[in-house]
Amino acid sequence: MRSLLLALAFLCLVQPAARAVQPDEVLKNPALEQRAREISGGLRCLVCQNQSIDDSNAPLARDLRLLVRERLTAGDSDKAVINFVVARYGEFVLLRPPFNLHTLLLWTAPFLILLGGAAFVWRLRRVAPPSEAAPRLTEEERQRLDRLLQGERD
Repeated sequence: MRSLLLALAFLCLVQPAARAVQPDEVLKNPALEQRAREISGGLRCLVCQNQSIDDSNAPLARDLRLLVRERLTAGDSDKAVINFVVARYGEFVLLRPPFNLHTLLLWTAPFLILLGGAAFVWRLRRVAPPSEAAPRLTEEERQRLDRLLQGERD
């Protein structure tokens, strides 16, 4: 019974990795098909936006997969196919956009946020150390607090 549950759990983990490519889309030439898969894995589905066109079941993703295969069959290089799709849909279609002036903020934002957070923490610790942040109670205030905690009224 335990091994059956383990096998079912494994199948649940493996299932999401299945591709959305339909059998009628697959090219007969294995080398071209492999190139098409590599290109499709780097192109974003414009409907789903967080999936590659190779993983998406959206009709637009299917159209893009067919377009990639059509261009490869016509003899285009991988770079030419990618350039064709980018020219038609813009750089947003790339899952891994190139590093250039237009994407500078996209690539540097995580580091800037981390650096800003570190500077904020450093500044916060430098301005008010924990030992000086809370004022000390006087003896009279401490005795009053003890009475209040024990349920006595002033």
